Amino acid sequence: PDGRVEPGGEDIFVAGVNLQQAMHGDRVTVRVERVEGKAEGRIVRVLERANDELVGCYHVDESGAGYVAPLDPRVMTSVHVPSGTTGGAKPGQMVVARIEDWPTPTSGPAGRITEVIGALEDPGVDTELIIRQYRLPHVHDPDAVAEAERLGAEIAARDVVGRTDFRPLATVTIDGDTARDFDDAITLQTLPNGHHWLGVHIADVAHYVVEGTALDECAYERSTSVYFPERALHMFPEALATGLCSLKPGVDRLVQSCFMEVDRRGRVVRYEFHDGVIRSDARMTYTEVNAILTQRDQIARRKHAPLIALFESMETVYRRLHARRLQRGSIDFDLKASQLVLDESGMVEDIVAADRNLAHRIIEEFMLVANETVAGYLRDSGAPALFRVHPKPDQAKVDDFDTFARTLGQGLGTPANRVRPWHFQRLLKRLRGRPEERPVALLMLRTMQKAQYDAVNVGHFGLASKTYTHFTSPIRRYPDLVVHRLLRERRMANLSQQRVEALADALPEIGRHTSAMERRAEEAERAIVHWKKVRFMADKVGDEYTGYVTGVTGFGLFVELTDHFVEGLVHISTMADDYYRLLGAEHALLGENTGKRYRLGDTVLVRVMQVDTLRRQVDLGLVEILETVMGSGRKCSSKRNQVVPRGRIGGGTRRGRRERRPR
Repeated sequence: PDGRVEPGGEDIFVAGVNLQQAMHGDRVTVRVERVEGKAEGRIVRVLERANDELVGCYHVDESGAGYVAPLDPRVMTSVHVPSGTTGGAKPGQMVVARIEDWPTPTSGPAGRITEVIGALEDPGVDTELIIRQYRLPHVHDPDAVAEAERLGAEIAARDVVGRTDFRPLATVTIDGDTARDFDDAITLQTLPNGHHWLGVHIADVAHYVVEGTALDECAYERSTSVYFPERALHMFPEALATGLCSLKPGVDRLVQSCFMEVDRRGRVVRYEFHDGVIRSDARMTYTEVNAILTQRDQIARRKHAPLIALFESMETVYRRLHARRLQRGSIDFDLKASQLVLDESGMVEDIVAADRNLAHRIIEEFMLVANETVAGYLRDSGAPALFRVHPKPDQAKVDDFDTFARTLGQGLGTPANRVRPWHFQRLLKRLRGRPEERPVALLMLRTMQKAQYDAVNVGHFGLASKTYTHFTSPIRRYPDLVVHRLLRERRMANLSQQRVEALADALPEIGRHTSAMERRAEEAERAIVHWKKVRFMADKVGDEYTGYVTGVTGFGLFVELTDHFVEGLVHISTMADDYYRLLGAEHALLGENTGKRYRLGDTVLVRVMQVDTLRRQVDLGLVEILETVMGSGRKCSSKRNQVVPRGRIGGGTRRGRRERRPR
């Protein structure tokens, strides 16, 4: 097996013979060499091991020797488990093994089993495996739990002193049907000049979580809550996450509030920040609010009659804010996402399209404008701050994207070094509703860089925003908690020179760490969703589905099934009716004799050939090729088409990736 080294810039290909006992994630020293004109690496030494634990399946071979086969396909070697160190594991069970002897030139790694998780088919085992594979903290520190419980379940009378009382205002939270942590609430008033006074109230987590305490250190370690289909790993203990800091209806809660005067053109012409106290009038869901506004559901409108005017005003303000954001060039990737329907045991009953309705868009827009307003205030204050940045896309990737778009008769219409957000936005607008829209949007999203946290403000390319931060979710994101502290210190003029210097030193590392933890959480969330999807397909071998090409590589086509949102691979070896070569610029495979062309975004009919639930793979075949080959008597394997994979064209995504907006 081959590998890659990421030195911080372009990654370096390393052939399997040159890995020198390195394992996935290790820090290494690599010597770059030229092989046939191409840069390749040879690992010189391992500097630091990434993981001393491995998650996998315990097996016993014919000689009676035990070993653990890794769950992560990027770990390319099994771990030998000597007798007496199996921890009571039975063959076929999923386990955690601790590596005690690292690989050498003459032997592989060896270790002992420290935890038996269970059989793969048991309820919840898949989630437990992902938690351990990604080394996610899943038990809160006892000191942090004790601190949270000492705070009590209700706010104290002394905590309200000096705060602005917003309890007389009509206030609502709007969240998902199953949400339990409500960290934002909305108030909205119409001003005499026709403008609107929008209040975004965010749970005042910073009031309770003091810097340097066990609660704070536990939250920093996690940096984010992680949401799996059937459970959540909260950043804070339950007493805070779903208790004292959750803006439940009918109870008093402490908030930091951002009020904005929004004019008829969607501009924020005035703003204020307050330490406040609210009492939510209703816990609304996106489904309910959408029924009121879009479906004009009379039962829902009668049930929530006192709030109808509020919701209608919210829609008005949303449309003004949204139009303003689009006017400046903000990119809106409206790609369909999926939602798993689970039974009581956590198994997938169905996979449906996730609903992103008007209510979702309203709340998203209000959170965006609050985040931007806070960011602008912190920037203008000149004090150290933590920003949510989204750098401009790499010029080479923009060139690659533009080349592909022009093969479809479209293009950005500007050189890569002069590209602006509105060039991408206008291209999407031109393609809306056309067959080319999906492939262009897919590749456009992959062209973008990853949004991250940084003390240096470089703006947010995707939102076409000069300054942006995260303020609206301190229950589930540590950077928001940091921003709450910075905002309060700046408003109260509590920033001493010593504090400014300390922040200047600390914030870059906070940004690096929280960005890394966010990436880890997203990878884990995608991994479990993909795994559950694969298990859903286990009894569908032989079935045929319509899908579309989501990725093109030298070793085949990635195809997502339209009905089930499951991604599988059509391996090049099954495309035996011709010799197919990769057209990189067109993101296509071309048959040299037949002239058949399979391109990113094409709709295809596929057959499920094989499902490997342990390796989390769905193998597909193109029906038109399978039938052609079967009719000719040839086998679905062509040595000419068996190529060495070196990654997906255009910096594509790994198996099971869920496309997301760069927020």
